[in-house]
Amino acid sequence: MSDDHIDPMNLTAQLHYRAAGNPPSTLPESAISNAFPGLEFDIRNIWRRLLVGIELHESDNYVVAADPGHERLVGRRLLTVAGHDVIGGLVGPTRPGAGSWPLTTPTNPDGVTMLEWSNSLADVLAEHVGRSVPCLFTSGPAPNPVGKPAALPDPGFEVVELEVRPLFARSAETGDPLAVIAEEMAGPGDLTRGLCSPWQNDYRECACYYWAASRPDYVNVEDTAAGTSTGNHWFAKDREPRVYVLDGRDDSRLVSYDDLFQDWQGRLRFIVGGNDAPEHLEAEQEDR
Repeated sequence: MSDDHIDPMNLTAQLHYRAAGNPPSTLPESAISNAFPGLEFDIRNIWRRLLVGIELHESDNYVVAADPGHERLVGRRLLTVAGHDVIGGLVGPTRPGAGSWPLTTPTNPDGVTMLEWSNSLADVLAEHVGRSVPCLFTSGPAPNPVGKPAALPDPGFEVVELEVRPLFARSAETGDPLAVIAEEMAGPGDLTRGLCSPWQNDYRECACYYWAASRPDYVNVEDTAAGTSTGNHWFAKDREPRVYVLDGRDDSRLVSYDDLFQDWQGRLRFIVGGNDAPEHLEAEQEDR
């Protein structure tokens, strides 16, 4: 057998390489992008500083901060970058069985929504890194969504030239891109800044089991003679009687938000073999 091994050399291979000891959740494809965050990291945050001089909201086309010289852009909305739209029209039925129509509201009269960054800006990143490109903004603060103008120039909009920042850091020796996000794009802590905070709130709130990969639900399960099962909801305060309580945030039989905020260490229990009741854990240990 040869001791030779394959080292990932190109950037794509390096990005897909999982170092020994790292779980699958450390790979880029595991990132939550076009949904709200809550697990390991939120990759939407790398797009906030794609354009030099401004900072965007990670889930909206809204300018939240700007460098000196661009302060006037704070509070405005970005509509296009280098000719690529970052908003799209909302279209759908207004009642069952009806045809599709623009979906407008009093606060969104143009019926538009921001497009997820990694879809709307991927081509911009691929084609224009290091170059200044025309960016279309509203000409004033826009707390609500705004559609594109029918034509330019338009007094309600302004075109500003902004440079596209590179996503990856570069080697100081060779200048080649590294499989590391440039600190100018996302500094320490940025990739997790949008996660559930305090985490106990969404841990309790997500009755749709959004935390399914990390949070148990049905524990201490036993089969019954009728062919059904019995067990506990993990948030049940008492393990007897053994009955599954449907998740209800106002049900006093279940752990509440305040319970988790004040004593999550005491309320949340380790799950061993699907069980967390003391008698089951003792039986597990004896079996081992």
